Amino acid sequence: MRADEPVTILTVAREAGVSKTTASDALRGSGRVSERTRETVVAVAERLGYVPNGSARHLRKASTGTIGLHVPEVLTRSSYYMSFVFGVVEQAARHDYDVTLITSGQRRARPPRVDGLVLGDPLGGDPVVESLMATGLPTVSCERFPGARQADGVVWSEHASMLGRLLDHLLGAGAARPGLIVAGDESDWAGSVHRGYLDWCGGHGVAPLVRRVSFDATGDEIRAAARALLAATPDATTPDAMDALVCAPAGAATEVAPLLREAGSGVLLASCVDSAATRMADPPITAIDLRPREAGASCAELLFELLSGAAQAGTERVHPIELEIRASTTPRP
Repeated sequence: MRADEPVTILTVAREAGVSKTTASDALRGSGRVSERTRETVVAVAERLGYVPNGSARHLRKASTGTIGLHVPEVLTRSSYYMSFVFGVVEQAARHDYDVTLITSGQRRARPPRVDGLVLGDPLGGDPVVESLMATGLPTVSCERFPGARQADGVVWSEHASMLGRLLDHLLGAGAARPGLIVAGDESDWAGSVHRGYLDWCGGHGVAPLVRRVSFDATGDEIRAAARALLAATPDATTPDAMDALVCAPAGAATEVAPLLREAGSGVLLASCVDSAATRMADPPITAIDLRPREAGASCAELLFELLSGAAQAGTERVHPIELEIRASTTPRP
């Protein structure tokens, strides 16, 4: 072959001394091809630097070569969701797929041209999520959808039990009455955090101190919720005073930290979402690491298994999360 001749499946077949069909079957691992022939064809393809035509392969499979990724539009600025998106994109690339980003601000008259969908923390009542789930496309959600429908696959984490571990840590650090700032229950994640907190309080005979904020809460809204919790127990010397604050929404703990310092309350501070900001805060803030990049990759991989038939509809997988103890919850003397 000439040096400038493109390497195609015909080139590989000719060099290996087999037909185009045999070469194609050997490289795909399909058809009736002997192991010796397959090894020969693979060796020739590697020597020649043959790269399969992804577009042609997807066309033969009646595939778009693309998956859709939906995240709530109000959260696209969040570092958590950016990491989640990167995880999905990286896993898709390993399968030679592209990713189309869909947000809740995009109302469409037709279904997206994709092979399947990943839904990042879908919110109950979101009409775009409802319409996407009604398309019949294979769908995987990160956390369960708090609505009538359920995705074909779900990747979820044990947020309630992890919050219990966090509250146990705070108790061991001398904080007997923790407060909670949490988003509304339209998210399965927020609902799980809220239930975990109430269950812990019930099990320890503690009166709950909760303030809800909107899912896309501003810094002003979060600080107002923290002030309301501090005002609910103004005398820090009483046994029932709030002595720790857990902030569920991403970024909320770093918004609240200066306020707690100014108040001089000595309230311990923790976050349900880890980030660079919580790690670099002064002092660094104890947080739950949700491992968003890995979560995105797990969702994408489950979708590809559904598309290939390696997983069945109704499959659920638990994504492990971790508690990172830092100086913001240093035990009281």
